[in-house]
Amino acid sequence: MTQEELATKAGVGLRFVRELEQGKPTLQLDKVEQVLHLFGFQLIAGKQRLDPYHIYWSFLNKGVKITLSNKIIQYGIIIAEITDKKENKIVAWKFVPNNNVIQYHLKPDDQLTETINHADIIEIENQ
Repeated sequence: MTQEELATKAGVGLRFVRELEQGKPTLQLDKVEQVLHLFGFQLIAGKQRLDPYHIYWSFLNKGVKITLSNKIIQYGIIIAEITDKKENKIVAWKFVPNNNVIQYHLKPDDQLTETINHADIIEIENQ
């Protein structure tokens, strides 16, 4: 779809479409809504969830600090994703806490791991 076609179908101006594509930091939200509506989306109030694929590509097999929604902080290594086969999406993470990392490295054992639900993660960063 060209910029001109998008502008026409969404009922916004061509200049607006160009500014939207360029990531202009100040845009009229009603016009953003018009463009989103064309594709079946809408803006909602609320905190953006962490993208599981960002975690997969940025933090898998690395030392991390994870803050959970219950304010508990976990330190360790994410070693695998757990997927929901029906929905084909990542729903949780197989995690080795710091106090088990050496033992797990010497002899991998699922009893040394924990499962962290993706929905419970509010922040993740490198250790």
